[in-house]
Amino acid sequence: MRASSQFKKGALEMCVLHFIQKEDRYGYELTQRVNQFIPITEGALYPVLRRLVKESYCIIYAKESPDGPSRKYYQITEKGQEYLALLEHDWDEFVEQVNELRRAD
Repeated sequence: MRASSQFKKGALEMCVLHFIQKEDRYGYELTQRVNQFIPITEGALYPVLRRLVKESYCIIYAKESPDGPSRKYYQITEKGQEYLALLEHDWDEFVEQVNELRRAD
């Protein structure tokens, strides 16, 4: 497995919460949005979404679609907003530390 796959797995929760913080979104839409920046498969996203719902970081609701059956939308919770802030802080700190390490020698 390439290292970039592990990086993606570690950052995917933060990316998903970032996008649903801005606007409620459905699964396929989230995949498309993340793919604009980080290549992922649709299958990679759904386990993350299930985990986020299980941990109460987001909720699901159904909404009618003009293009067919209703869709499951994901909405961030207050707990999810707090978790996202923690993830972003930890991510920024980690990236800074890795960059310092790379500059050290």
